[in-house]
Amino acid sequence: MPVRKSIVSLLLIAGAILINYCGHAQAAKPVFVIVHGAWGGSWAYKKTDSLLTEKGCIVYRPSLTGQGERVHLASTSIGLQTHINDVVNMILYEDLRNIVLVGHSYGGMVITGVADSLADRIKKIIYLDAFVPLSGESAFTINGADSNTIQRVLKAGFIPPSWVKPGTPPPSDVPHPAKTLADTIILKNRAQNVPTVYILTIDPGREAKADNFYKHYERARTKGWKLLEMSADHNPQWSKVNELVSMLYDNR
Repeated sequence: MPVRKSIVSLLLIAGAILINYCGHAQAAKPVFVIVHGAWGGSWAYKKTDSLLTEKGCIVYRPSLTGQGERVHLASTSIGLQTHINDVVNMILYEDLRNIVLVGHSYGGMVITGVADSLADRIKKIIYLDAFVPLSGESAFTINGADSNTIQRVLKAGFIPPSWVKPGTPPPSDVPHPAKTLADTIILKNRAQNVPTVYILTIDPGREAKADNFYKHYERARTKGWKLLEMSADHNPQWSKVNELVSMLYDNR
């Protein structure tokens, strides 16, 4: 009987050690939260997700309200803060920590607000050919849009993706709520000490300075962020997905 009890005790101890080890292994996996750009949705990063998952990462791809599979919620009342809240609440309700927060294009506006709200949960921020707004700016004002242009677009309510033919079945880009681009972002600079990377994608054959996001790349330089360049169009999640995944993984 004592021998059996000893064996049982050893098995219980071994089981507890294994459970503890697995729990630490799970916790140690890199956690990516990838925020898509305007007109898009989480569907655009399906392959990116698969490849990062194969590398042992955990990936979350929130679709912003009114975009992707949430297009049925589209409304002219959707603003920048709505999209920031989409990601903030996903992080809170999934109880995510040590996050690698990635934002593509307009997603840079969103992750800037998310990082300012939840800096203590973020390990690294990666801007992928994305907006880098300063407090008090909007996506429109960064691009130099005048008040008349902004009001005209706001009156229309949505900005349709001109490259998508009518009747195109999903998944495809959808009209983007104009208010999200007109809303200014107000920051308290809580994330200024979070390590940050900026990836500038440059169309093959073009100079970096000719890129539409070069001004944001230069802003990143003034902030002392790590700068990376990638030979690709604006959507490397499709055109250079393997290279993109390697770059994200290496800078996690």
